[in-house]
Order: sequence, then structure tokens, then C-alpha cells
Amino acid sequence: MSIFVPESPGLLLAANSTFSTMLKQILAKLPRKSSKSNQNCSDGSDATTDLTNNGGFTNTCNVISTRLNVVKKMSSSIFPTSNGDMIQPHIQFKDVQNSEKPRLLISKLNLCSVTYDFNDQDKDDAEKDQKRQVLVEILDFLVSDSVKLTEPAMSAICKTCGDNLFREFPPKYSNSPRGETEDDDPWFDPAWSHLQLVYEILLRFVSLSSLDPKIAKQYIDHPFLLRLLNLFDSEDPRERDCLKSVLHRIYGKFMVHRPFIRMSVSNVIYRFVFETEKHNGIAELLEIFGSVISGFALPLKKEHKTFLSRVLIPLHKPKSVGSYHHQLTYCVVQFIEKEPKLTSVVINGLLKYWPVMSSQKQLMFLSELEELLELIRTDEFEKIMVPLFRRIRSCLDSYHFQVAERAHFLWNNEHIHHLIMCNRQVIMPIVFSSLQHNSKNHWNRTVLNLAQNVLKMFNEVDEQLVLSCQSKFEEDKSATIMVAERRRLTWEHLETAAANASVLEGPTTATSTCFVSC
Repeated sequence: MSIFVPESPGLLLAANSTFSTMLKQILAKLPRKSSKSNQNCSDGSDATTDLTNNGGFTNTCNVISTRLNVVKKMSSSIFPTSNGDMIQPHIQFKDVQNSEKPRLLISKLNLCSVTYDFNDQDKDDAEKDQKRQVLVEILDFLVSDSVKLTEPAMSAICKTCGDNLFREFPPKYSNSPRGETEDDDPWFDPAWSHLQLVYEILLRFVSLSSLDPKIAKQYIDHPFLLRLLNLFDSEDPRERDCLKSVLHRIYGKFMVHRPFIRMSVSNVIYRFVFETEKHNGIAELLEIFGSVISGFALPLKKEHKTFLSRVLIPLHKPKSVGSYHHQLTYCVVQFIEKEPKLTSVVINGLLKYWPVMSSQKQLMFLSELEELLELIRTDEFEKIMVPLFRRIRSCLDSYHFQVAERAHFLWNNEHIHHLIMCNRQVIMPIVFSSLQHNSKNHWNRTVLNLAQNVLKMFNEVDEQLVLSCQSKFEEDKSATIMVAERRRLTWEHLETAAANASVLEGPTTATSTCFVSC
């Protein structure tokens, strides 16, 4: 190695002094490798002396080269995805050693973090196909039971899933909440060919038996879960179905996140019930909680009872309850099976939100009511039977034949029939007038026959009570007729008095008009 040395000694000393100062500043910022290296550069005078000959200058360059190599190694260990250590993502997993597979996985995940516009079908087709192929390779790699992920790989998976999944949905132009109109066609995301594979990768990731939740919770954290929950508002039913599987697996795997997930879902439902009444994923969220509720330990915690009274029961209020009523009923029934004494609380809440104008909602409520009454105990039934059968009486009087028919069907249930007959002294006087009217005057033949059958049941069990109610019904009917007749006579008297008053005031009015004109 040849080194240029200035001919003038003064220039050489000045150059050596300047280089020594710069060298001290650089070396002060570099990590020290050994005490021997530190000794070579301990002070500026020694460095200047050593640099006055070519051998000292060469030794100093060697020290710098050694320390730069140390920095490079440290940088590669801290930043494993730097360009110097990256493995090309197009390489197959089978073509690399097991020790290199985590780095290859990270390389492929970084490639898949790039998203494309699928609204333009003719744009970036080659890149889209390449990304899809790489996603398939990643999924096949994760399917292996022997895979064990490093922390950088976990971080890369969560980052790639977030980059692809967490996005803003297009604005909703429909004014009708989902479920209110059945003719609306579902919307399908054009990027589903990529999104489906990303969801499968995420599901496989959280399902790995080798995944340690204590480590993975650093990457599947609260912000990640909140953004995941926001995706339930997607209009694509395929995406909501995938989200349901992912969230259910996360809830089962990460016990530390369970309270936060329950609280976040409650907030989503609060916003839906009391603010927007528009959300596409309520049915899927309730389906998840159906299995969650079945796993609650006894006795139920106060938090769980609060979830029933403040989240599930108010969900009967929105107009779009038909889109998730089946899942809602299942959740409520799970609570009742866990703690039967909550039945009266649920039925009182049901009566609070009972629909008046919507016959379809009335049919759903009657169906849910029958399921609840099948589980109710006698002491709980006695607490709510008076307001309950007042509401059932209004359903018996409904002009909508399906509502009236469904209300009469309650007597066909053996358990409900037994409860009614045990408390017939209270219930019979409440519903007798409606049954009597329907058995003789209802326009629908099916309802008329059902009303006659119910009266026959009561008559077979307690004929004396039926006669007493019949007598009371006749008295009330006579009293109603008398009141109506009295009202008619009163109006006739008022009309006659008004006519006489107008006749008497006629000449006086004419005289007054003539006097004013004169």
C-alpha cells in the first residue's frame, strides 16, 4: 500500500495535527472494542507522534477499519432487515437453511406490506399476482406445526396484517341500516383475493401452538385490537366472517386482553344503540359472545350482569334488530341458563322496548318471549305475570292476524300452559275479554279457532272461574253500552240546545244589524 507524504515537514505536521483532531472526534462516538485499542488513541500527542511515520498511519487506519466492522456487526444485529442482510423474497423456503427461514419470512412479509388499488383491474397486474403468490407461500410456511417464530417475525406479521387490513371504508350512501331492507345486495371488496390470504395468515399466527401470548401481546396490543374491531363495520360478509374467527381465537388465546375486548365491544354497541343505529357487524360480535357467555364462571360477576342489562337488553331497541335477533336471543338465553333468577330482569327489559307499530318486531319479541318463559321459574314468573299478560292481551287484540295467532300459540307450550294454569286466578281476568271477542268476532278463521281452544282449556281446568269471568265480561259490556248510550244522549241534548240557541239569537242579530246600518 503506497501512501502519499508531503515534501514539506511543516505541511506534514499540520496535516497530521488536523487529522488527529478529527480522528479523536470520530473515535469518541464509536464503541470501544478493547483496552489495547483505547491505549493507542488515548491522547492527541501520542496520535500525532505515531502519525509522523507511515507505519503509525497504517496502524491507525487498521484501528478505524476494525471499529467500523464492529459497528457494522452491531447494526446488522439490531436491524436485521437492512439491505445488507436481506434475503431476496422470491427465494423458496425449501431452498434456504432453517436458520435463514425467519429472515426470509421477514423479507416476504415486507414485500407484502405494499397495497394495490384493485378498482383499476388493468393496473399492476404482475405485482398483484406476485404478492398473492408470496402470501400463499407465507401461509404454507405457517401451516407447518414445527414453525417457531422469532420476535422480529411476530412484529413483521402484525405490521403486514395491519398495513393490508386496517383501512378506511368507502362512505355509505344508503339511509337504511343493514337488515331493514332485505333486497339490498351485499357489497364485496375487490381486493378480497389478497385480504382473504392476509386474514388466513393472521388466524394461523394467533392459532400457533408455539406462540407465547406473553411475547405476542407486545404486538397484538390494544391499538391493534381497536382497529381490528373497527373492521367489523365492513359491508363484505366474507370479511366479517373472517374477523369473527380471528377475534374469537384472540379472545381465547390472550387472557390478558379479555376485559379490554369486552369493554371495547360494549362501546361499539353503545354507539350503535344510542347514537348511529348503523353497524354491519353486530350479528358477528354477538355470535362471538354467545360462546364467551357460555364459558362464564358461576356465580356471575357484576361486570357480566351489567353487560346483560346495559348492552344486550337495549339491543332490542333499534329498527334493524331483525338482522341480529337470532344471535341476540341466543346470548340472552345463555345468561338465563347460567342464572335463572335473571329471567324477570330480561322480560321487564323486553317489555320496556316492546314494539307498538312494527308487527314484524312483535313477532320476533313473541318468539323470544316463549324461549324465555320455557326457562323461567315459578317465583320469577309471579313477579312479572301481570305486566307481561297485559302486553300479551294487546297482542291478542292485534288486527294483524300473525301477531294474534303467535300470541295464542303460547298456550300450546306445555311449560307456559302449566304456569298460566297455576296462576289462572290472576291471568284469566286479564285476557278473558280478548279471548272472548276473538272466539266470536275475529275476521281470521285460524285466530278464531285458537281463541275457542284456549277458552276450552280454561273451562276444563276451572269452569267456575270461566263463568265468573263471563259474568264480569257481560257486566263490563253492559256498562260500556250504558256509557256509550249516555254519551250519545248527552251529545243529542247539546246539539238540540245549540240549535235552539241559534234560533233565538236570529231576530236579535238581525235587529242589531239594522240598527247599525241606520
